[in-house]
Amino acid sequence: QGPPPARPEAPGVKRSPRVFLDASVWIAAAGSPTGGSALVLAWCRQGHAKPVGSRRVLLEAERNIRDKLGEEVLLRFYRELAALDLELVEPPTPQEIAAQSQIISPKDAHVLAAGLKARTDILLTLDRKHFLTPSVLKANLPFQIMTPGDFLRRLVISG
Repeated sequence: QGPPPARPEAPGVKRSPRVFLDASVWIAAAGSPTGGSALVLAWCRQGHAKPVGSRRVLLEAERNIRDKLGEEVLLRFYRELAALDLELVEPPTPQEIAAQSQIISPKDAHVLAAGLKARTDILLTLDRKHFLTPSVLKANLPFQIMTPGDFLRRLVISG
């Protein structure tokens, strides 16, 4: 089936990158308000990038924060979420998720499928073990996958 077509841009107009945030980024941002993931959210709040996510990813982040980090961090997660102009992508179909299960662990396939459906430019994750593998990186996905730190370094270098 292939990825959706790229979004058209007006000549000479540079749009903000569409950045899909994996659950690990939300968890880290809530747990460490001065870390790289929190800086990415601040960058998005300032309009330098368009944050994109899915309900399933947000529910995964919420559950992990509640179970492992406590109420104070959960409240910070809710505040971060409320402060962002987050675009929620429609849930991927079972077929879209199954297609991504060919290149990544089935438990993470929904993230790639949502990133494709959202026509994201960059998928940010701290889950190097599952997302930054040769099979995923060589899958010819229409977006880059990187850590928040790599994303911020790239902004500094290109900025």
